[in-house]
Amino acid sequence: MAHAATHSDTASFAAGLSALFSRLGAALMRAAENRSRVEQMERLNAKSDEELAALGLRREDIARYVFRDMMFI
Repeated sequence: MAHAATHSDTASFAAGLSALFSRLGAALMRAAENRSRVEQMERLNAKSDEELAALGLRREDIARYVFRDMMFI
């Protein structure tokens, strides 16, 4: 009986550890994606109004453009 409880505890620990690493991986992916978006915003903000117009953008639309897949405006 003690063996079954030990096996259950080990399985529970492994599942918890797996969930922890899964959440950590997801958080790192979100951080990398957000960094990429910030870098894209910085690149677009560095452009002149004429360069933005050539891309079909206005300065006030940069954030909406960069986060268009996350914002439904």
